[in-house]
Amino acid sequence: MNSLLSGACQAEGLQQLGTKIDQPTHAYRLTLMESSAFPICGGYGTTLRDEVPGEACMKAIVCREFGPAETLRLEDIEEPVAGPGEVVVAIKAIGLNFFDTLIIQDKYQIKPTGPFSPGGELAGVIESVGPDCDWAKPGARVAAYVKYGACREKMVISEEDLIEMPDGLSFELAASLAITYGTTLHALSDRGEMANGDVLAILGASGGVGSAAIEIGKLLGGRVIACASSPEKLQFCRDKGADETIDYETEDLKERLKALTDGIGVDIVYDAVGDRFSEPAIRALAWRGRHLVVGFAGGQIPKIPLNLLLLKGADIRGVFWSDFMVREPEAFADNFRRLMDWTVAGELKPHIHRIYPLAETAAALGEIASRKVMGKVIVTP
Repeated sequence: MNSLLSGACQAEGLQQLGTKIDQPTHAYRLTLMESSAFPICGGYGTTLRDEVPGEACMKAIVCREFGPAETLRLEDIEEPVAGPGEVVVAIKAIGLNFFDTLIIQDKYQIKPTGPFSPGGELAGVIESVGPDCDWAKPGARVAAYVKYGACREKMVISEEDLIEMPDGLSFELAASLAITYGTTLHALSDRGEMANGDVLAILGASGGVGSAAIEIGKLLGGRVIACASSPEKLQFCRDKGADETIDYETEDLKERLKALTDGIGVDIVYDAVGDRFSEPAIRALAWRGRHLVVGFAGGQIPKIPLNLLLLKGADIRGVFWSDFMVREPEAFADNFRRLMDWTVAGELKPHIHRIYPLAETAAALGEIASRKVMGKVIVTP
C-alpha cells in the first residue's frame, strides 16, 4: 500500500499477518551507534564485531533492509551508555503507529539510514544518568517521543526530551498518548482553534488519531460527527462518545454532513484519511470552517479546488506534529502533561487494541498495516 502520512495517523487492522523473526546465527552481534542526523532518536550506523565475554546485551527489533514487517529481525545488541545530558531508559511499553509500517518500507518523510528499530513513542524507567543532567534520576518514570528506535529493551534519550509521568498512569497508557493524542490535541486546540460548541467531523474516526479526536473533541466542548467505513467501526466511535456517525462507504459524505448541521456545515474537519473523502468534507464546511490535514491513510493526496475555500472564507491548515515538537518544545511538553493529567483523571481513556511482546513486533505492525485496528497497539519488551 503506497500510503503517505503527515504527523501520526494510525490505520485500523485486525487480520494478523504471518510473522518471520530471525534469530542471529553467527558469532557476531550488531552494534548500533547513533548517527549525527538523529543523535537521540534512533538513527543508526552499524558495525559488526566479535562478542566480548561479559558485556551486557539487550534485545532489539532491527530493520536491516526496507520492506514489509516480516523482514524485521529480533537481535542482540550492545546496551547503550548515556553521554552528557542523556539518560538510559529501560523501556516498559512502546506505542506503534501507522507511520511505523511506512518507515520500515522507506515510504515516510523521516528517512533512517542504516539498520534501525521502529517505534516512535515509549514509556519506561530511567536506569542511568549521564553527566550534566538537571532533574533526571534513576528510578524516575518517564515517557518520550523519539521519531523511531524504541522497539528495544533500552534506549539513550536526551533529558530534555523526557516527560516525567504522574503517579497513577500505567506505562501502557503513557505509551499511547504522545503521537495519537499529541497530534490530535495540537490539531484541534493549536491549529483548529476549537471552541466550545464547534461541530467537528472526523474522517477515519475509528483509528488511533481518529478515536483520540472523538475524546479530545468532546473534552473541548465540541459536537462530534464520526466518519468511518463500517458499522463495526461506527459502533466503536459511538462507544467512544461520538454524537453522530456517518458510514462514508455507503453514504454521501457531503450531504450527510450538511443534513446533520441543518445545511450550515461543520466548523472543523479532522482529516486523517485524504484520498476521495477530503473534497466532499471541504464542501461541507461552514463559513470560516477549518479543514485540518492530519494524514493520508487513504493512500492518495487529494487535489482541492481552491475556489471552495474562497467561497466559504475557509482554511486548510496543516498539522505537522513532529515538527511542532521541535520548533515549540515548551508547548509540546505542556500538551503532553495535559494529556497525562486527563488520563489519570479518567477524562481520557485510550483504547488499547492489543499488547504484543517485543518478539512479535512484526505481527503487531502487520496487524496495523491491514487497517482494521481500532485504538492503539502496544509492544512490551
